Amino acid sequence: SAKGRSLPQENFVPFIQTDVAINPGNSGGPLFNMRGEVVGINSQIYSRTGGFMGLSFAIPADVALDVQKQLKEKGRVARGRIGVVIQEVTRDLATSFGLDKPRGALVNSVEKGSPADKAGIEATDIILSFDGKTVDASSDLPRIVGSTRPGSTSTVEVWRKGATKKLSLTVGELQEDRVASADKPRPQKSAEAQPANRLGIVVAELSAEQKKEMKLSGGLVVTEVKPDARASDVRKGDVLITLVHKGQHTELKSVEQFNKLLAGLEKNAVITLQVKRGEQMAFVTISGLTDKG
Repeated sequence: SAKGRSLPQENFVPFIQTDVAINPGNSGGPLFNMRGEVVGINSQIYSRTGGFMGLSFAIPADVALDVQKQLKEKGRVARGRIGVVIQEVTRDLATSFGLDKPRGALVNSVEKGSPADKAGIEATDIILSFDGKTVDASSDLPRIVGSTRPGSTSTVEVWRKGATKKLSLTVGELQEDRVASADKPRPQKSAEAQPANRLGIVVAELSAEQKKEMKLSGGLVVTEVKPDARASDVRKGDVLITLVHKGQHTELKSVEQFNKLLAGLEKNAVITLQVKRGEQMAFVTISGLTDKG
């Protein structure tokens, strides 16, 4: 049994995991503790057969009571939002960002004009706490933000370039019918071939037209990924924006600069690349480099 469990398709409820037998027809019933107190509302099970297999999940009572209160007062449930895309902080990511251990939520991108943007949160920030609540894993952040009242002011602690920074943010409201814009494929223009570097990838500089189109001041486009590349998670067509190593962030401007940075790293170095993939931002961590490029 455990608390604060995340389930697929549900980011806002910290489910209680139990071994209480729940079968079809039991959902919506109370979950009692040993003192006879209602601590949750039985919700769903994990099963490969359709019947109970030892794992069940309940909505915490305080979450259910908050939903009830909002429905009585306003007829709907309002959840907070800040407008960021996040990913998990792995051990390798923590190492390359200079963080003591894997924790927090790494910001991939910030929606323009969103509460996070207005507060000064930046892509590559790692959110460590929100409204006084620690963010141990990236899955904690949607629950914490979602349970925060829209319009309220919260303090956000972020890890930025090797140091913590506190920002003040006014929480927005999540619109349930928001639809994410589809990624539009962007044709890659041919560029002069370059030899593979220590990551086993070939990169080229963006043209002025490409920079303008993508609203970037720099960046390198990946034109080829070798079969034995160390950067196996990097894809052809990705645009490399920033290299992060031991908490130091370096914006990538030219092929020569990038290869010099790689040449100065130890063979067992752990680095992270900020990557623009279509319309989305992502972070790719690479452990170890080849001896030669």
